[in-house]
Amino acid sequence: MDRGFCIVPDLVPRATIEALASDLEPVFAATPFGQGRFYGYRTKRFGSLLKRSVHSHALVLERTIMGAVHAILGQACDRIQLNVAQAIEIHPGEQRQFPHRDHDMWNGAKGAHEYLVNVIWPLTPFTAANGATHIYPDSHGADGMARQDLSEPAIAECDPGAAICFLGSTAHGAGANVTSQVRRGIVIGYSLGWLKPYENLWLAYPPSVARTFPPDLAALAGYVQHRPNLGNYEGQCPSVLLGDVVPEHLGAVDALRPDQETMLAAFAEQERISQ
Repeated sequence: MDRGFCIVPDLVPRATIEALASDLEPVFAATPFGQGRFYGYRTKRFGSLLKRSVHSHALVLERTIMGAVHAILGQACDRIQLNVAQAIEIHPGEQRQFPHRDHDMWNGAKGAHEYLVNVIWPLTPFTAANGATHIYPDSHGADGMARQDLSEPAIAECDPGAAICFLGSTAHGAGANVTSQVRRGIVIGYSLGWLKPYENLWLAYPPSVARTFPPDLAALAGYVQHRPNLGNYEGQCPSVLLGDVVPEHLGAVDALRPDQETMLAAFAEQERISQ
């Protein structure tokens, strides 16, 4: 919150990263290059990581990260959600990415609160030469966005096992890869639960997939309501779809914030007295 980003070294065991990288190896090989000046013509990307490797679950639910995400986003939402779980491979010859702020995917007023927190987990060492992420210190929040020019970037050089964390309002972009080797990493993003996520969670993780997740992971992947009544299925929490038997007909059940419950209770009491 002070500089807009931080790098936490050695946050997860290298063995976890190596197992994840092994699971994703054939997917990287099969994935075509992207198209467009933002995604890059020498970069590969694919999502749906939670169903591609069980080892991704440990990164999504990592305790230190989750504590920070809840502290940063929790004042502006009832629940947080997974915004993206994407793998990225930057090939030799890729240009430096346009500096941008990820919260600009939502066309809402900015500066009062953060919209998301992103965490990049390197699968290969990140170096200045192979495209390590450029992060612009103090570019975040209302004051940072008001600045006319970005500062010199910090180059997020680190090894697998580290977590590169930055706010949705922090300007950043991938560096150019001037080496002969690919640079691989994954980005796990968390956003306010009332936003439309970058990745379509219910298509990425339909009920048949999500019912294999632990409950806290399924909730991050969209199988929970955000009060009041957002993201419901037939008026109930969509977690009802994860049971062994899904009723054909459901009755709607309120999912309200405490302040709304209090307001409605007072209204109902007033109505009772007046009748």
